[in-house]
Amino acid sequence: MVGEPDRELVRDRVRGAKYCPYDYLRVYDGKDANSPVIGTFCGMGKFPYSIIGTSEDLFVEFVSSAAGPLLNTGFHFNVGNWPGHVETKGTRNGTCDWLLTADDLAANGDSEGIFLSIAHWYAPHTSCTYLIQGKPNQVVRLYFPSFRITRIQSGIQEFSGDCGESLTLYDASWPDDSRIIKTFCDTFSRPMEKHDFVSTSNSLFVRFESKTGSYAGSSLYYWAHYDFFNNTHFGTPILGTSCDEEFLSWKQAKGYVRSPMNTLVYKRNEVNSNAIKCRYKFVTDKRIYARIIITINNINFKSNPYNNAVCGTCWDDRLDKLYIWEPSILGGAKSGNASSVVSYIGSGATCLCTNTNTTRHRFISQGENVNVELSVESSHSATSYFKHLPPLFELEYEFVHGPLCGAAVFPSHVDGGELHFPHYEALGYVEAPRSVHCIWEIRVSPNRDVWIQYDNVRFVSKDCRDGTLNVFLPSQVTPHLTVCGHNVSVLKTSSPIPATNLRSPALTTSFTPAPHVRIQFIGPTTPAKAAFKIVWTELLHLPRNQDGTVMTSRLIEDGKGEDNKCEFLCPGDKGVCIPARLVCNGVVNCPGTIHKGNGSSFQSAGDEALELCATRLVGQSVDWRLITIGACAGAILALIMVALIVRCCCRCCFKRVDDDDDY
Repeated sequence: MVGEPDRELVRDRVRGAKYCPYDYLRVYDGKDANSPVIGTFCGMGKFPYSIIGTSEDLFVEFVSSAAGPLLNTGFHFNVGNWPGHVETKGTRNGTCDWLLTADDLAANGDSEGIFLSIAHWYAPHTSCTYLIQGKPNQVVRLYFPSFRITRIQSGIQEFSGDCGESLTLYDASWPDDSRIIKTFCDTFSRPMEKHDFVSTSNSLFVRFESKTGSYAGSSLYYWAHYDFFNNTHFGTPILGTSCDEEFLSWKQAKGYVRSPMNTLVYKRNEVNSNAIKCRYKFVTDKRIYARIIITINNINFKSNPYNNAVCGTCWDDRLDKLYIWEPSILGGAKSGNASSVVSYIGSGATCLCTNTNTTRHRFISQGENVNVELSVESSHSATSYFKHLPPLFELEYEFVHGPLCGAAVFPSHVDGGELHFPHYEALGYVEAPRSVHCIWEIRVSPNRDVWIQYDNVRFVSKDCRDGTLNVFLPSQVTPHLTVCGHNVSVLKTSSPIPATNLRSPALTTSFTPAPHVRIQFIGPTTPAKAAFKIVWTELLHLPRNQDGTVMTSRLIEDGKGEDNKCEFLCPGDKGVCIPARLVCNGVVNCPGTIHKGNGSSFQSAGDEALELCATRLVGQSVDWRLITIGACAGAILALIMVALIVRCCCRCCFKRVDDDDDY
C-alpha cells in the first residue's frame, strides 16, 4: 500500500497514555502539524514498538509542561527506512478500497497482478476491500506466494476476543457470507501459501478487517497474486466437476469442442488417480436423432518427460490420450487394447494417443450416447499444459439420422430386407427438414455375401450438392460406391459384396463389430424431393473344387440349420446360392439381371426366371378336397349372415307399425 520508504520510531524509555495533560509526544502522518495525527504519547500507558507512516514523511512534535521535566530523562527514537512495495495496478476508491480488473492488467501488459497487506498504521475498525473483476467468460485465481500470521503486537485499541484481524475471500462480487471461500484470522488460522483459490464466476472479493487498528501494519502479512483464466465452455458444464461437459441434441444439433480453455484444470491433483480427466458426454434421443458423428480434427499432446513410453497399446499405456466410446455398447467400461492410429466405424470404442493435424478420425455411433474423454498424466500436466494456449485436441460433433430416415440399424436376416427413403410416416408428426443426413447400417450374417439392389433412385438434380448416396464397407477407408444425380446408372451393375469385405479390420479390442454395410445419404435440399428403395439379399458362398469349378455337391448338404441350406445355385460362376423358399417369391434374390435398353429387366436362368417359375406353378399339386370344403363352409356362413340381416330388418318394421297405432 506504500509506494516509498517509511520512517520508524523506536521505543526508548518513553511511555504513552490515552490522555496526556502534561508532557507528550505527538506523531503526524505527513510533513507538518496539519497532517493526520497517528497518536499522542506521554509518561503513562504503553508506547508502540514501532510506528510506520503511509508516505515518505512523518512529523513528530514534543510538548512539555510549564513545570519542566521531573526526572530529566526525556525521550529517544531512531529513524529508519521501511522497504518499498510494488504498486498495485488498479483503481483505488478512498483509502484502501480497490477495483482490480483484467483490463487494468492488459493495459499495463501484465499477465498477473499483485496487492499486499497493509504495512503502515491504520485506525481501529479499518476495512479494506479488493474487488478482482474479470471478463464475462473468465474466472479469477488468487494465491499467496508469501503468507505469515502473527499475534497483534502494535494494536491501537484493546481487543480480547478471537479474530481481531481477518482476511476473507468471497466467491462473489460483494461480501456475500453465503459464498465465503476462506477466512484467515490472527488467532487460530494457518497461512496457506501457494494454494490456488479460484472463483466460479468472473469476480472474487477480498476484505481485510481490523477491530484493533495498528501502528505498524497488519498481523496478517501476505503477498497476494491474482490472474484471470478463460473459462469458456462449449457445452453445458456438469456440476461437481472441473471440466466435464454435456452436449444435448435438443439444444444444438452440431458444434465444435476443444480441450479446456481454463488451463487451471491441469494443475488439479486428482485423489487416487494418475491422470487428469475431462469427459464430454454427447446425448440424443432417437425421436430426434438416432446417431452421433464425432470427427477428431487435431491432436497435439506434448511428449511426457517422465515416461518414455511410445504410443503402442493406447488403452494401457500411461500417456496423454483421447478415448471415444459408447456406454450402451461397452457398459461404461473401456478395457482392452486398441491400435492408436486406426479409427474404425461402428466398433463402439476408439483410443487415440498419436499427434495428428492432417488425418481426421471419424467415429459414428450406433446408439444415442457417446463419451469423449481427455486423459492427461498428472505427473507432467502442470509443467506441460498450465498456461498452454494451443488446444490439446479439437473435434466437431453432429447429431444425425432424424425421423425422416426411418430405422438406423437393420438386423441380419437370411431373407434380406428393404430400405425405403424417405420414411413418409414421419412427416405426420415432424416437420420436413431443409437438409437431411441419414446413416443406415445393414448387418449381414457371418460368412455370407450380400447383394444390394437400388430401385427407383431419384435425386433433385445431377449436382452432388443436391444429394449424395455413399456405400461404405468396414474393410475400406474410402467409399465403396458414391452416387449422385449424374451417375445413377452405375447402380444397375451392382455385384455381390464378398463376406471378407464385410468384416472390420483385425483389431485386438474388447468389442468386435458384426459384418455390415453402411449406407449414407446427405441431401441439403428438401428431402421429400429425393427418394429411393434399397433391397438386399444374403448369399451363401459355395466352395470350389481343385479344378476351380463350383462344388455343386454341397447344394443341399451345406450347413446344419434350415437357414444355412444352399438349395438354389444362382447363375454365373460366382458360386453363390440361396434357400429354396426365396425362389419365385416375386423378388429377384440372385445377381445376374440382364437390363434391356428401355429400362426393364428380366432374369436369365435366375430365381425369378419365367420358365422356372411356370414349371413350379404347373408342377405343384392341388388338394381339391380342401378347396371344396372351404368353399362349402364359406357358402353356409354367407347364408347365415343373410338370414340374420333379414330377421333384424323385419323386427324394425313391425315396431314402427305398432308405434303408429298408439297415436
